[in-house]
Amino acid sequence: MTVKSVKTGVSTSLAVGNASVAKPTEPTIGAATSTGSTTATVAYTASTLGPTASTFTATSTPSSLTGTGASPITVSGLSNSTSYTFTVKATNANGDSVQSSASNSITTDAVVARGVFFGGYVSGRSNIIDYIAIATTGNAVDFGDLGTARDTANAGSSSTRGVVMGGAIVSGPIRSIEYITIATTGNGTSFGDLTNDRQIGAGLSNSTRAISAGGQDSSNVQNIIDYITIATTGNATDFGDLTVARNGNSGCGSTTRGLINGGASSGDVASTVIDYVTIATTGNATNFGNLTTAHKTGGSCSSNTRGITAGGNNTIVNQDIIDYVTIASTGNSTDFGDLSAAGVSMGGTSSTVRGVFGSNNPGGGRKGRIDYITIASTGNATDFGDLSVTRENANAACSNAHGGL
Repeated sequence: MTVKSVKTGVSTSLAVGNASVAKPTEPTIGAATSTGSTTATVAYTASTLGPTASTFTATSTPSSLTGTGASPITVSGLSNSTSYTFTVKATNANGDSVQSSASNSITTDAVVARGVFFGGYVSGRSNIIDYIAIATTGNAVDFGDLGTARDTANAGSSSTRGVVMGGAIVSGPIRSIEYITIATTGNGTSFGDLTNDRQIGAGLSNSTRAISAGGQDSSNVQNIIDYITIATTGNATDFGDLTVARNGNSGCGSTTRGLINGGASSGDVASTVIDYVTIATTGNATNFGNLTTAHKTGGSCSSNTRGITAGGNNTIVNQDIIDYVTIASTGNSTDFGDLSAAGVSMGGTSSTVRGVFGSNNPGGGRKGRIDYITIASTGNATDFGDLSVTRENANAACSNAHGGL
C-alpha cells in the first residue's frame, strides 16, 4: 500500500500485509538440563525486539521432539543415555521466528531398572504392589495398591507402563487389567479386560504389546493368547492359541519373540513344553523345544538374547531348577543353576543384565523370598531380599528394562 506524507507529499511504501515483518524475533537460547532418562528442560529469553510472541517451542536434535511453554520448557519422550541439543522458536498469529542458536549438549540419564510385583495371597487376596531397584539388593518397597485385590495374575510392561492381567478373587478367575506408571508410585488404574476370565497364565511383552497366554477359567485349562497395546487402554484382542492348553505357565521374550514356558495340561500334569510367538504379529504359537524338567508355576525373565525359567512344581515336589534358552533359536533348554531354595508361584522379571524371582515356598521356607542371577552367565542364584509383605502367589511381575525393550 502507498500513502502520501501530509508534510512532504512524498509517497511512502508501508509493509502492510507483509507477514514476515509481523513475525516475532527469535529467542536467545539458555541452558539445557537433563532431568531424567527421558526428559530435559530448555531455558530461553524472549526477544524484546519486534512483535510479541504467544508461544515458544523447543525442538531436540536428534529426533525433533518438541515441548512448548514458558522458560524453561520441558521436552519429553527422549531416549535414555542419549546426547541432545535444542533450539527454541517464537510464534505469534503471523507465524514462526527463525530458530535460536543451538543449546549446550546434554546426555539423558540411564534408565534405573525397576522391578514390580503385583498382588498375591496373605490371609486373602492382596492388592499390594511392591517394587525393587533391580541393580541393587534389599527388601521390596511399597508402590501402591491394585484397584482389585488378586493373586495368580500375570503381567507385562513397556519402559514406562506396567500392566497386570487377570488373576483370581474369592469367587474365582477374573479378566480385569490394570496399569501403573513404573517410574512413579501410586495405585493401579483400570485398563480394560481380557477376552475371558482366567488365572495362572503367562505374561510377556515387548515395548508396545503385552501378551497373556494360557491359564485357567473357572473350570477349564486354556490355550487362549490375548494381546493389548500397552500405551493405550481398552479390552484385549485374540492373538491365537498355544500348541497345548495349559495353566501355571510363565512368559518372557526379546523385542521380537515371546516364549511361553512349562505349565500344566488337563489333569494337572506338569509340562516341559516351550512355545514361541512373534509378538508384533498374530497367530498360533509354535513349538520351541522343552525344559530340562516338567514344571508348573515357575517364573520366567529374559535379556534380549536369553530366556530364563526358574522354580515351579513338577506335580510332586517343588523345584529349585533354573534353565535357559537362546531366544532367537529353537531347541531344548540348558541347566543354568539352582535357586537359593525351591520355590513355586514365582514372579520373574529382569533388567537386560540381572534376573530376579520372587517366590513362595509353602514347605516352611521364606514366603516372598527374592533371588537374583546374572543372565549372561550360569550359576546358582543369590539372595536379594524379600517382598514388603510375606505372601504367596505373587506370580505377576514386570520391569521397565527387561529383554523385550
